Amino acid sequence: MPDTSTTASLPDDAAIGADRRPQHSRERGLGDFTTSLAMLRLVPLGIAVGAVSAAVALALLDLIGLVTNLLFFQRVDVHLVSPRVTRLGPLSLVIPVAGGAVIGLMARYGSERIRGHGIPEAMETILVGGSRVQPRLAVLKPISSAVSIGTGGPFGAEGPIILTGGAIGSVVGQLFHFSAVERRILLVAGAAGGMSAVFGTPVAAVLLGVELLLFEWKPRSMVVVAVASAVAAAVRMRFAAWGLLGAAPLFPVPQHAALDEAGLLSALIVGMAGGALAWVLTGAVYGAEDLFKKLPLHWAWWPAIGGVAVGLGGLLDQRALGVGYDTIGAELAGRLALGALLALLVVKLVIWAVALGSGTSGGILAPLLMMGAAVGGMMAPVLPGGEGPAVWGLVGMAAALAGVMRSPFTAVIFAFELTRDANALLPLLIACTFAHLVSVLALRRSILTEKVARRGFHVMREYVVDPLEALFVRDVMTTSIVSVAAERSAAELYASLRRGPAQRRQRLYPVVGENRSLLGVITWSDLVEAHAEGGDRVAVADLMRRDVTVAYADETLRQLADRMAATQIGVMPVVERDDPSTLRGTVSQFDLLRARERHLEEERHRERVLRVIAWRRDGRTPRWSNVARR
Repeated sequence: MPDTSTTASLPDDAAIGADRRPQHSRERGLGDFTTSLAMLRLVPLGIAVGAVSAAVALALLDLIGLVTNLLFFQRVDVHLVSPRVTRLGPLSLVIPVAGGAVIGLMARYGSERIRGHGIPEAMETILVGGSRVQPRLAVLKPISSAVSIGTGGPFGAEGPIILTGGAIGSVVGQLFHFSAVERRILLVAGAAGGMSAVFGTPVAAVLLGVELLLFEWKPRSMVVVAVASAVAAAVRMRFAAWGLLGAAPLFPVPQHAALDEAGLLSALIVGMAGGALAWVLTGAVYGAEDLFKKLPLHWAWWPAIGGVAVGLGGLLDQRALGVGYDTIGAELAGRLALGALLALLVVKLVIWAVALGSGTSGGILAPLLMMGAAVGGMMAPVLPGGEGPAVWGLVGMAAALAGVMRSPFTAVIFAFELTRDANALLPLLIACTFAHLVSVLALRRSILTEKVARRGFHVMREYVVDPLEALFVRDVMTTSIVSVAAERSAAELYASLRRGPAQRRQRLYPVVGENRSLLGVITWSDLVEAHAEGGDRVAVADLMRRDVTVAYADETLRQLADRMAATQIGVMPVVERDDPSTLRGTVSQFDLLRARERHLEEERHRERVLRVIAWRRDGRTPRWSNVARR
């Protein structure tokens, strides 16, 4: 029985070098980004989301102030004040306990999603929830946070505002015929708008969205988020012009002198301390959460128990209660003595970890700033460089933020925008970098992603260029393939391929006509099925599939992978784009792994590219060779 199948090595790119570097190739038409004009429809919605989230965020600050004034000072006022000046004495212990009880009831009968500090919940919604937030969360979260913080909870308003702003953006996205990615962009736009309005830090708000929530770096998302953040900052400026907010930075400090070499070394030391603080804080929060899970009580009662710890802590040091913006300002001004900083750090750490572990509602940014500034101020007397506690308080709060949240750029710009101290940028960069380094080496997950992981999900915080975007189909396709003639008997082909297991592994056999033009494809399973049904006289032309999904040699592997995922086809013939009947080879999902192999090679293969092979007669200038030494 003659074998009319052919194994052909089709022309590869080495043989057709002109195809790889033509004057006007398709590859030269590829851009750095994939953003299209379709993203512009999100910009007006980004403007609206930024304005609304800013208004809601500023209303939340007023609500926190109202609750604080009513319960601690028995007056109707919306200005944000600290509970530390209350004269209630031991009676103040009852207020955070009652607040915790209210939070527990709201979580049990309203929405359990109000528990926590907001950012992990937003991350989980983005990763696995299709960026769909329940509309009621946009109401329950700010109210619960106002109750929690207003009753003395040692939290900041930023986490709840991020989740609330995100909920607003998500709800707006759900009103339109949008994809999950587009809803995610609006969700993060709302979160950034809320943060920008509260702190007056529009750039840091965008960086927070990029480093924590977007899970991509693309113009389609960055532009909309930046627009929302800028609009929210403009709304804040308008409120400041009306006298409803301060126009100055949240923590104004005098311009510090530029640090010398010893001062920069001190910044490095403070940064490492910030990374160690991240390890302590993460362990404390989740250690407290694990202890609460062992209690024989429903979780709705946990916030009330956490309120007991908050009340006791407030009796020891009232500065630890509430958002503590005035206390942070005092730290940055160097007005707190060493003993006061130590007491503040210990009390704040304990009540914050216990309260957050109890599942109450509140943010983590302001507490991190307070504790980081305390660590920096306490280290000031022993640091080289001769700077006072004010400088190291600023550097310490940024380092704590970078270490705990694993967002070093956000921490640098956030600290700068809060203080406008330009001379601090270099020490901030050093401190935040080393805090980030210590944190990632000491902790597998951050305080944010640990909560997501405990719910059964994994968050990868590293972003790299996908190897599939850098390689083309021509780089991995198989050109030595078996092709068959259309007129051949299917039974003969089955018998021939059955004798050659290597040929069966090809999985897809192009059917060719004259001049090896592609007519269709046939698979091994098609032949097996025809043989089982006794189709001995059936020709290949009768079995082949004429409607073929093809790949092109000049398209990227990412485009190919997307088409494979969309069509559920794992192997395709490769053809010329200008002449789809010209067969170039085949490509399968296993060939895509070659891109990963190349990435692993770059990661793992080590070699010495340059080495000194001789010295000149003057004995000083080396002569180099680029001969690789492994």
